[in-house]
Amino acid sequence: MPQLLAENYDFKELVANLITEDDEPVDNLFSERQQRLLAGSLYASWKPTNQDTGELLKFIAASNVGVFSSVYQSPIVPDVFLSMDVEFQKDWLMKEHRAYFIWEFDKPPDVAIEIVSNTKGGEISKKKNRYAQIDITYYVVFDPFRALSSEKLRVFERGFGKRYVERKDFDLPDVGLSLTLWQGEFEGWTDEWLRWVDTDGNLILTGNERAERLADKLRELGVNPQQI
Repeated sequence: MPQLLAENYDFKELVANLITEDDEPVDNLFSERQQRLLAGSLYASWKPTNQDTGELLKFIAASNVGVFSSVYQSPIVPDVFLSMDVEFQKDWLMKEHRAYFIWEFDKPPDVAIEIVSNTKGGEISKKKNRYAQIDITYYVVFDPFRALSSEKLRVFERGFGKRYVERKDFDLPDVGLSLTLWQGEFEGWTDEWLRWVDTDGNLILTGNERAERLADKLRELGVNPQQI
């Protein structure tokens, strides 16, 4: 925190006056499901580890949560974000912990994902510039309805001068993940979804998918999973 700010203002009072929730609804059913698929599958199946120590890494994956870079600027609200090596505060219901305050976590999120519904969001203009300014490493634009271009999926990586360079692939090497477009069923809805994949190209499974695979293995062993 800048020294001038700490000396002249009550920082907690400034945070208390921030609007961290505005109760705006999600714009469409597909986006809402897609957001839950991305965030939920990481918590269900992803176990990132420190390559040097082998210890599990903590992370936060969230949807529609404000990311604040300053108490003097309005937040930017990714449809989904992922931040590595951080964890929620235990008293996360307190006002000063309800949003993603970059000064509190001491780092911006590593990945921000926007799901495009129309041409009004500025996903490849003002939003992209804002994410670059707050040092988010990877910016992902998923355009399922092709509202912006013929490309459904674009991945940008922050380069020099806080500018994004578009990647030729969908890899996010600094977080050990990649992305793919996957045709299949999620919660009874068959469509083309944006999914995480690991470094070996395996889908990061949802909780239901993990349960189904376990049930299949039990059946192979002659065990009825419904009798367990």
